[in-house]
Amino acid sequence: MTLRRAAPLFLLLLASACTVATPNSDIVTNSEAVAAEQAAAPKPVPTAEPEVVEAAPAPPPIQRLDLGIAIKEAELTQGGWVRGKLPQGTQEAMLGDEVVDFDEDGNFFAAFDRDAPESLLLTAYHRIGRSISLPLAISPREWDIERVNVPLRPSGTSEEWWERREPEWLAIKEARDKETGAQGWRQQFVWPVTGRISGRFGRQRIYQGEPGSYHSGLDIAPGNGVPFVSPADGVVVLARTGFSLEGGIVIVDHGAGLNSAFIHLSRLSVAEGDVVKQGQQLGNVGSSGRATGPHLHWSLVWKDSRLDPLLFLPPMP
Repeated sequence: MTLRRAAPLFLLLLASACTVATPNSDIVTNSEAVAAEQAAAPKPVPTAEPEVVEAAPAPPPIQRLDLGIAIKEAELTQGGWVRGKLPQGTQEAMLGDEVVDFDEDGNFFAAFDRDAPESLLLTAYHRIGRSISLPLAISPREWDIERVNVPLRPSGTSEEWWERREPEWLAIKEARDKETGAQGWRQQFVWPVTGRISGRFGRQRIYQGEPGSYHSGLDIAPGNGVPFVSPADGVVVLARTGFSLEGGIVIVDHGAGLNSAFIHLSRLSVAEGDVVKQGQQLGNVGSSGRATGPHLHWSLVWKDSRLDPLLFLPPMP
């Protein structure tokens, strides 16, 4: 009898633990399964860095002409004047066709000619391109007009006389055009001298229907040699004697285009370039030049406009 020995136990266990794949087998090892699972898993999508967008700068605040033109005090009549304040940010100002000067705070002075129209437009132009306008009603005045039935004398002059007069006329014009930065235009004016009023501003003769030149200032007759003073602070821009028409003359710039001229003087107390204060003596009343008697002729001019000095003064003391 032939006996068959059983296979050892450990060999049976090893055979059961091994898997044998045939060429057509669908069975895979554990390591291959893991690799296949990893290959089939969705790939992570790389994320892009977030784009940094700078915030747009805030727009500048809107600038507005939020303040009107303020009138502080005025004589709104022919030969009169106005003081006021322009809106903040004003770059240029006009009264009609005339440029108006103003300080860094917008304070201004302007005035109206003897023959100014009944309405003038005061306009402030802002630096952002806008503008604001204020119509000013200018009241007309009844001037002292004398009508005479004689012809107007010819105004022609000899060449010899004009050769002497022309440099005087140019000196007066250049003096009135000077800008000194004086601040007297801000002040309430005082009387340069007191006395009888012998001639008023604006008086005029009409010769057979043809108007002659009107009186361009205020005449005060206190007596020969009486001293007179500056009605406001200023700078002396002309001080001469011997002019053919004016005789002794002093012109004081008060700033902002406003100036005073005093003529027919017997004596001058100041020189060109002097800085004078309100109430300071400028000279003495006389009858030099073309005058019929001793008196102080005081004329006030703003730019090219002739003004009435009485409208700048309190009642005579």
